[in-house]
Amino acid sequence: MRTSGDGTAGGAPVRGFGESGPYPVHNSAVDHAPQRPTVVPNGGGAASMTSEQIGYRGPTACAAAGITYRQLDYWARTGLVEPSVRPAYGSGTQRLYSFRDVVVLKIVKRFLDTGVSLQNIRTTVQHLRERGFRDLERMTLMSDGATVYECTSPDEVHALLQGGQGIFGIAVGVVWRDVESALSQLHGERIDTGETLVGHNPADELARRRNRAV
Repeated sequence: MRTSGDGTAGGAPVRGFGESGPYPVHNSAVDHAPQRPTVVPNGGGAASMTSEQIGYRGPTACAAAGITYRQLDYWARTGLVEPSVRPAYGSGTQRLYSFRDVVVLKIVKRFLDTGVSLQNIRTTVQHLRERGFRDLERMTLMSDGATVYECTSPDEVHALLQGGQGIFGIAVGVVWRDVESALSQLHGERIDTGETLVGHNPADELARRRNRAV
C-alpha cells in the first residue's frame, strides 16, 4: 500500500507516493508487456491495433473522460495532465492524447469532484505515469479527502476501511474499461500515419443504413 498526503494508514506509517523519490523500476516484462488491443473499425472494416498505436484529439479525450474542453486545456497548460503523444506547439497544432492519458484524465475528474487536494492529485498523476499497465488494471485508489492511498489487494482496502480512512475509492481497472468502451465508439488517429480511425457507433451505423435505403 502506498500513499500521498500524511503518510499514514490505520495509524501505521506507510511509504507515501513522493516520500522516497522514484519507485523501484519494474522489470521489462511488466513495464513493456503487450497492451490490451483496442479494436477500432475503419472505413474498410475492423482493424485491430494496440492502444499505444492510437492517439486521441482533445474533443475525443473530453468525451471519453467526461470533462469539458476548458478543463482539458487548463490541465494541459498547468502540467496536471499533459498529452503524452503530441503537445500543442501553437496555433494550428492539435494535442494528441494516449489511451493511458485519457484514463488518467477520468481519474483526475473523479478526485476533483470528491474534493481531493490538487497537490495530492498531482502526486497521484505522477505515480500513475510511473506504473506499468498491468499494475494499473489491478490498482484501487482510495481517498479520505486529505490523503490518496494505493491498494493492490482486498486486504489493503479492508485495512483502510477498518482504520476509518479511504471513504472514496476508484478501481482503476473499471475506469480503464469504461474509457476503452467509450473510445471504441469515437474517432482515433494512427500515431504513425495520422490516418483517422472511425469508431463503431451503433447510431452512426443505423444512419448509414437508412441513407442506403433512401
